[in-house]
Amino acid sequence: MRIERFETVIIGAGQAGLSAGYWLSKHDIDFVILDANARVGDVWRNRWDSLQLFTPAKYSGLPGMPFPGDPYHLPTRTQVADYMEWYAQVNELPIRVGVRVSAVRRVDGLFELETTDVRFQADNVVIATGAFQTPVVPGFARDLDAGIVQVHSSGYRNPQQLPDGDVLVVGAANSGAQIALEISQTRNVILAGRSVGSFPRRVLGRDLFDWLWPTVMKPGADSFIGRRIRKDVLSGTDKLIGMSEKDLGGTSLRRSGRVAGARDGKPLLEDGNIADVRSIVWCTGFRPDFRWIDAPVLGEDGYPRHARGVTDVPGLYFLGLRFLYRLNSSLVGGVGADAEYVATQLVSRYGETRRVAAHAVMSGTWAAAAL
Repeated sequence: MRIERFETVIIGAGQAGLSAGYWLSKHDIDFVILDANARVGDVWRNRWDSLQLFTPAKYSGLPGMPFPGDPYHLPTRTQVADYMEWYAQVNELPIRVGVRVSAVRRVDGLFELETTDVRFQADNVVIATGAFQTPVVPGFARDLDAGIVQVHSSGYRNPQQLPDGDVLVVGAANSGAQIALEISQTRNVILAGRSVGSFPRRVLGRDLFDWLWPTVMKPGADSFIGRRIRKDVLSGTDKLIGMSEKDLGGTSLRRSGRVAGARDGKPLLEDGNIADVRSIVWCTGFRPDFRWIDAPVLGEDGYPRHARGVTDVPGLYFLGLRFLYRLNSSLVGGVGADAEYVATQLVSRYGETRRVAAHAVMSGTWAAAAL
């Protein structure tokens, strides 16, 4: 297997990886960004067709390049994907697509990254694979009738992929609500899940994020307010943005409580009723899966232990995690600040390592000259 050596390897070319690459490109650091997808931006192209960001373009730009268009339009998934590809090209970021990293381990003071064809070695590794990794589906899903088509939101594209007939959408947060509203245009839908609350799109004549971005998005996890917000966010579900429970009703869209299990091969709702449906869309979230990282950084919950993306393992960093440091840490327009901090820490640490190595070389040279 061919071996390639870099000072830093960034894993993931989504918003976190691109932001990290932008800041590292400002320094004399030899780095490469690896991504498993065929094109930069595919992490967004592969989501459902009608997806829109809930943050306006004004708050969805990566470092050094505002998102194009009307500042208050809500970018589509295709616009986000194309913007990221354009961003990588304009900033001339060194990206290898179609490269899936299967393992990261520490060997003789270096990190080794296993891929299908190449083994990469690096002094530093930035894990920028994001917060959404392994889809979560409840265990009782396997007890449902085989004739019911089941798809997770990560695999949902549009209503046409579902068979004719009624649909159950499980999970009533932003993804579930958007998907349920879309499907209800052509067939009957039951949207199951607890109410998560909502924020209006506009407050006092201005976009909601004109108020949120400089206030609740600002406190970091090392502040009292930031710790309180982080605890609430990580233990709960995001509120609906720009829609309310009133919007989630009508002749073709019915709300219900949670799905309690399966009965006679069909979904059993919390109120005891059976959902007689032909298909189910599971909008039930994701769980972390960092088992491919062979380093003592994971907590009992599966998430890495870190301080603002910096771990106790020298040279190993994380970006793009949900509330990595602020409420907007995993958002397109919020990850740049975290990336700048991580890049600064990496450059500072690596610069010191370089100085020590250079001093050792020069000391050896002087000693040889003295002889």
